[in-house]
Amino acid sequence: MIIGFDAKRAFNNAAGLGNFSRNTISALADQFPDDRFFLFHPGNTNPLFTAPENSTEIKPKNLAWKILKNVWRSFQISKLAKEHHLDIYHGLSHELPAGIEKTGTKSVVTIHDLIYIRYPNFFMKIDRNIYDLKFRQACRVADRIHAISEQTKRDLIQFFEVPEEKIDVIYQSVNPMFFEVCTEEQKLAIRKKYKLPEAFILTVGTIEPRKNLMNLLKGMASEKIQIPLVVVGRSTGYQQRARSFIEENRLQVIFLHGIQDAELAVLYQSAKAMIYPSLFEGFGLPVAEAQASGCPVIASNTSSLPEAGGDAAIYINPEKPEEIGKAIVSLFADKNYRETIIAKGRINAQRFTPEKYAIQLSNLYKSIIHA
Repeated sequence: MIIGFDAKRAFNNAAGLGNFSRNTISALADQFPDDRFFLFHPGNTNPLFTAPENSTEIKPKNLAWKILKNVWRSFQISKLAKEHHLDIYHGLSHELPAGIEKTGTKSVVTIHDLIYIRYPNFFMKIDRNIYDLKFRQACRVADRIHAISEQTKRDLIQFFEVPEEKIDVIYQSVNPMFFEVCTEEQKLAIRKKYKLPEAFILTVGTIEPRKNLMNLLKGMASEKIQIPLVVVGRSTGYQQRARSFIEENRLQVIFLHGIQDAELAVLYQSAKAMIYPSLFEGFGLPVAEAQASGCPVIASNTSSLPEAGGDAAIYINPEKPEEIGKAIVSLFADKNYRETIIAKGRINAQRFTPEKYAIQLSNLYKSIIHA
């Protein structure tokens, strides 16, 4: 097959959609070396991704398109897709280029979530309007929609009235490095680099209201939990509010930014637990990453998180801080319970291997081509 990808996020986004895009392209390129892949992106002076050997990068060539990168991405890729005789064009992050449905090229769009509809207060109005325009257009013209969870599928049916038969749920993959066992030397090196204690708990995700760091902190304060918390994620203005609470309650919290996946894998394996109290997720990749790494997980019982964690996580109501705190205490109070959660987590994470993910995606592409 000849497959094209919207690869902007793969080369430009450090986390979230960037990780998803890199994992998707790498998984397919590794599993199907005889397929050809075209990676459409506007370029980057410091790219975050190295294109696989069986892929070709397609970027703006003349100065005008290099300046108008977003316009190129929206209005030139359809033409280029036709020129390269693609069998499938896959929009990896909620959108498709204008006119793709008129080129004869079959298309898939991945929809991660519709959080901007469920929690509009977390987004600026102009951003909500742009998302709504792009998401709806992509869902309308795509031959099929790839939803990353059953939760997202339900939201597409509820909010966009997409026919159920047009949606395929395929869970995303975990980067292979999270399945690899790191050494004690690697753990020690990371602790020294970031001045971390030997024992700590971990939470991962952008420091914003939806990720719900405040309720985690309140839960720790209510149960007088003194084990340090390491927070990995991009900072926002919300962090200052959290810092004020931390100082008032004398909690031990360490904020880390700009962590690479290889370092995150070591952090998961070094942590005593990973807490993920998010209010809503399209999937919740850190849950699966932590489980693959052998780190026990406490996660919210909302949205898609039980889909990701399966029967191998401890679930809490993210709106109840005391419940979060008690879950942490219970995990540390019973060593056998903790070991059971770890063992179940490793088994659950096998659902998200790159090999399984790539095969499911490839089968989706073939079903569209041969429809």
